[in-house]
Amino acid sequence: MPKTQLLLYLIPIIGFFPSLWTLYRRQGSREQLAISRLSITLALTWLLGYLLLATGAATSDFFTLRLFILNSFLTSGYFLVSVWLIFRVIQGKSGRLPGFTNFAERVIGKYLS
Repeated sequence: MPKTQLLLYLIPIIGFFPSLWTLYRRQGSREQLAISRLSITLALTWLLGYLLLATGAATSDFFTLRLFILNSFLTSGYFLVSVWLIFRVIQGKSGRLPGFTNFAERVIGKYLS
């Protein structure tokens, strides 16, 4: 069951909600809480970047196409990282991202744990 929950947390966009619920309840194993923090941080980072790039594309005349292309790279990267983390969890390896997991622990852990 916990491995299935970890996989659920790492599903792009959808996994944000069960991750938030797990951190809000403060229940789960240490690994579940760490993956939840990482999932929330990835989703919020993607959403912030997506909104900023979309706003820039909507207000710019010259850089519109470039910003939309950059936005698609950001979205593709978010989905690929999520899928890569899902495969790592399935293989039984650590679901950590160097640097990003530490950031998630500091920022999200400060407010939700």
